[in-house]
Amino acid sequence: MALLLLFFLCSLGIAQECTLGIGGRDAETIIQVFQLKEDQVAKMNELRSELDMETSPLEGEIKKLLETHPQGTPEELTELAVKFKVLESKIVQISRSYDQRLLAFFNQKQFQRYVELCHEAVRTPLKIEPIPE
Repeated sequence: MALLLLFFLCSLGIAQECTLGIGGRDAETIIQVFQLKEDQVAKMNELRSELDMETSPLEGEIKKLLETHPQGTPEELTELAVKFKVLESKIVQISRSYDQRLLAFFNQKQFQRYVELCHEAVRTPLKIEPIPE
């Protein structure tokens, strides 16, 4: 019981990164929450397009992997999981880098709002220097 409690308490101390997810469906939420200016919205849309072009081939590989990889034995499922995790990690890293690129266009007030929201969600803000106002 004590070991379980210790594990639980340790896991609480490890905050996940606080990402924006600009490649997701919540672009309008990002615009509203951070009150992005017109030029920032244009930059975000540009980054979203670049992100989509960069991740689409990986998403295609994932789809092909799931459709074609043998899944009849536990060993084959384990192998599938490992291959899937590699592709998923690549997508996560790419997405993270695009979030950082958008954050670089935040002014000090927007960035402070981002940091506050991250802390409220018990997440670690991405490291980036916002542009000066």
